Amino acid sequence: MANGSPPPPPGSGGSIQSLVGDALRETSDLARKEIALFRAEMTNNVRTLFLGLACFMGAAVFGVVALLILIGAFVKWLATVVGSEWLSALIVGGVLLVVSIGMALWGRSAMSLSTLAPTRTTRQVRQDAQALSERVSG
Repeated sequence: MANGSPPPPPGSGGSIQSLVGDALRETSDLARKEIALFRAEMTNNVRTLFLGLACFMGAAVFGVVALLILIGAFVKWLATVVGSEWLSALIVGGVLLVVSIGMALWGRSAMSLSTLAPTRTTRQVRQDAQALSERVSG
């Protein structure tokens, strides 16, 4: 200390091995704390996700009930127009059947394997391969 340098701070007067050991211990403590924070955050996020799913399921149940009530009201109103409740129920049921068949056919075509094929990527890979072969040959 005769050269005028300040004395080392308390607790730092160790060898390189002790400094490396302290660094490893602090790194391990930091990693444990980060993992604990990650777990807590993920637990909270999963809870929030399940709460959101429960809300969607509740909304779907209420939506279906409301739709059934509205369909019933529409059947009763149509019965006053056509003069027969069974005919109005048949008309509404037929229209809903046609709508459901149309949706099922559209859904089936949307889920076909041909629509899932990556056509743009395939086209781009073919163009790249062609451009590469032209460069190599020419």
